[in-house]
Amino acid sequence: MQDGSLRAYPLREEGLSEGALKDYWYLNVHDNDNGQIWGICCSHDDRCLITCGGDGNIFTFDFLSEEEVPKEQKVTIPPPRKGLEKEKATEDIKDPDAHTIEEHQQKKEHERKMKEAEEKKNKKREELNALRQDFVSLLQKNQELPKHMQLHRDEFEMDRRIYEELDRQTLQRIQLVQKQLAWEHEKQFIGLQKLQTKFRDSLEFTLTVHAIQSNHQISTYSLLTVSEKYARDKKQEDSKGAVLKEKLTALKEAEQEEISRETSPVHRGSVSFENEAERLKTPDVQKPTTRYIESRRQKIRRLIEKYDALKAKIMKRRAEWHELYKSKPRHSHENSKDTEEIKEARENIGCYRLKSATDYTLTEDERINTEKKMMQLAILEDLIHETKVNMNKEIVSLRDLKVSTIDEIKSLVKEVKSIQANLDVSERLPIPPVPQLHPDEVPEKIVECSSEVLLKFKEEQEAEAKREEPLEGCPSSRAFRHVFLQTPPEEEGDAMAQAADASAVVTGEQEAFGMEKVEPTEMELEILKREKIKNLYLQETLIKKINTLVINFDAELRLLRHKKLKMDVQMKSADLRCITCCEELLILKKLATHEDLLEEQICALINKQEDMHSKLKSHLAQMEDKKCEIVMLEEREKALYASFEASLGENNEFADVLTDILKKEVEYVEKEDVGRKGGEQNENEEEVDEKPDLKTDEENSGSESIVFDDAVCPEGCSEDLFLNTLQLRQQRIGIEKALEEEKKAAAVLRKEYNALAMKAKEIETSLDRTNRELEAFQWEKLHKMNELDVVVPLRLHQVQCLVDGEMPSDFSQTLVFTNQSLQYLKKRIVDLRNEKIMQRETHKKAKEQHKQLLQDKKEMEMEIQGLEERCNSLMMEKFGRLVDFEAVQVHSVNIPMEQMKVRIMEKEYEHFVELKEWEERIVVLQHQLTKLTRENTSKLHQLNRFCLEKHQLETELESLTTGQGGEFEGTRSADIKETARLESRLMHMTCEVALLREEIS
Repeated sequence: MQDGSLRAYPLREEGLSEGALKDYWYLNVHDNDNGQIWGICCSHDDRCLITCGGDGNIFTFDFLSEEEVPKEQKVTIPPPRKGLEKEKATEDIKDPDAHTIEEHQQKKEHERKMKEAEEKKNKKREELNALRQDFVSLLQKNQELPKHMQLHRDEFEMDRRIYEELDRQTLQRIQLVQKQLAWEHEKQFIGLQKLQTKFRDSLEFTLTVHAIQSNHQISTYSLLTVSEKYARDKKQEDSKGAVLKEKLTALKEAEQEEISRETSPVHRGSVSFENEAERLKTPDVQKPTTRYIESRRQKIRRLIEKYDALKAKIMKRRAEWHELYKSKPRHSHENSKDTEEIKEARENIGCYRLKSATDYTLTEDERINTEKKMMQLAILEDLIHETKVNMNKEIVSLRDLKVSTIDEIKSLVKEVKSIQANLDVSERLPIPPVPQLHPDEVPEKIVECSSEVLLKFKEEQEAEAKREEPLEGCPSSRAFRHVFLQTPPEEEGDAMAQAADASAVVTGEQEAFGMEKVEPTEMELEILKREKIKNLYLQETLIKKINTLVINFDAELRLLRHKKLKMDVQMKSADLRCITCCEELLILKKLATHEDLLEEQICALINKQEDMHSKLKSHLAQMEDKKCEIVMLEEREKALYASFEASLGENNEFADVLTDILKKEVEYVEKEDVGRKGGEQNENEEEVDEKPDLKTDEENSGSESIVFDDAVCPEGCSEDLFLNTLQLRQQRIGIEKALEEEKKAAAVLRKEYNALAMKAKEIETSLDRTNRELEAFQWEKLHKMNELDVVVPLRLHQVQCLVDGEMPSDFSQTLVFTNQSLQYLKKRIVDLRNEKIMQRETHKKAKEQHKQLLQDKKEMEMEIQGLEERCNSLMMEKFGRLVDFEAVQVHSVNIPMEQMKVRIMEKEYEHFVELKEWEERIVVLQHQLTKLTRENTSKLHQLNRFCLEKHQLETELESLTTGQGGEFEGTRSADIKETARLESRLMHMTCEVALLREEIS
């Protein structure tokens, strides 16, 4: 029982024995560690056992009677069967459709369940039928009662919420079915859409609208959709055009921004300083330091404004001078307006030479290739398609007008019939027939179908599938087509119903008149007469309105028909133009390969030419650099000789000797060798292998007998002067050597430049030759395209080339001009004559103006020169020298230094405020620290007190446990409670001590 387990032993009648306690039930229900069983007892009726444990759980167990105790069952092994060898073996089931034993059992179980379900359903049906019969009998009894005693049908309803619940369940079932069929519905819908896009959407119906009173009719164009390739090419061209427009607009905007930046420069420093001043604005209540800083800032701002005003004034004056000098025309100046007019005239005048002529030239824009021709063909087809679509829309709107007219006529006919019902038969006018729509006016109904037609078609298909022999033809499809093409029967039914209503009204009135044959009074006769006149007027006006509607519709149809006939002529000429374009496209495709080769050659030659130009430019730059270096070396050499002459002075007796030493050729010792050998410089100078120049010695001395040693200073000559001469000689040799190397490099660059120039000329000649070949090929291509026959529809009054007043039989030598081009040429001849006269007059005026301007220029130059001399003289009198006033105005104030001073003052003030804040924070933190130390000391005193109490309690607890433990053998409940209380108090105290330690730490 210590581990929370329980044992139950079954008792026998024989009594207790060792063998009887072998069998038991072991029940482990309580907790193994803390669930020791404290109490066991039976219930008041001795049928249950109750246990309670230390884990706080209570369990109940039922007692079993002797009959309910399960008895041990021993397995009896049956004896073996005899005669098995004589029995016939069972045959295996070979039928593949036969059920296995498991399947047979499952089928049998399923049939049993279905039978039980059917029995339950039948029982429910019988109950429902009995309830229905009872309800019907109640209704009959209610009907048999008097009316004041009968109950209303709503009172038989027990609860209306039942019907609402049934409706809700029905709606839920419908929604569930819709959800289950949603995927199938979407699948069938997508399939229908695919079929429509493949067959019906690509199909454009030919619509024919018939006139009502005449035989005129108008049909729509049978259109073909524009090919995807042409549409894609057109989109690409449109996108390219849009991109070019965007680039042009961006370039224009960039140019405008640059111009605005140049014309209106802004002083960035002043702007930034002003922004900082605005950002660092102080509040309304300011301290003296901030007031001083603000005053300095205001002063600097005024200085900056003054400086900006002066600079803006100077820049404005410079811009005015710049614009003035910019507007000054050069000697080779051409008027931009005249050049634009000349360019426009050259571009728009056109080349009116024969295209078959050898001197006919084509510009790059006029050259035709395969892509341009395909785009022309695509645009032409697009225009044809768009025009036909617009005409088809007008015809469809005319059909809609006819439908609305028919509806209006029907309503008017109905009104006329209602009016004629009040008139005599002799006074009735014939009603115009109501026009009907022809089947070819609504061709879209061929592909429309309703659910009834689909069900009928399905039934016919099923019936046809059930037939043993297929019949010839397809009656179902004929019936299906008949249902589509037949006119809607609803309108006929409506007309029949209207006629029946009208006849019923007439017969009703006749019967009324027949029954009442009382003579009317004079007032009634007058009223009837007025109504009769009114009805006759309304009848006549309505019939006239019907006829007017019909006539107006026929007039609209005839106008549209006339417009379509004109368009047919235009479409025919456009179709001929398409045929010509296709033939030209075939020719261009044949010649495209050779043209592409020539263009590739030209592109390759242009790239080579650009590379050559870049190389030539680089070589020219290098040659210029070499020339500059050679000039610098020559100047250094001249400067060296000038310094040598200056070191000699005047009338120096050793001048000739030192000059010969300077000009003598020796080996050049570089600076690196000199630096490497260091202190051995004097010895190296003595050991240098000298190579005297005989020619210079002969020229200087005039005799071969005079020989001197340049390693030894001559007697009487200054040692410093001799050493300086030697150093200058070494420098001269280095300069001459470098000059020789530079000249060699320049010669090499010149040779390379000449070779590259020769190559560039060869590339240019080959490029010109290839361009000529391309022009010849273009002319040949144009000649082949000109050989094509082009159909131009002309009228007789358009033919101007008459021979003796008659039409020529041969038109091969004639030209075809448009009226616009011919009128333009005639107008241009007159304009050129007038323009020539105007140009002569303007030229005379320009000459006179030029003379006057030259005279004014001379006078202005003289006046400017006089003013400049006067200004310079005044400057010399006042300042003693010439002064640049603009520089003085600009550099009068050092604005950046003033700004830095103000910033330093601001930073000092900010640091002062920040230090003050930190001092205040330190004082606050010191107060907090003292407060915390006081709290910690109080907590420590409290902790000491708690420790003493704890020690006292522990001693009391030990005395209680040792003094009273031996008096009682068992554990009493009071002691247990007391120990538990003391333990809990001790735990509480330890927790408080731990919390106090945490707070102190």
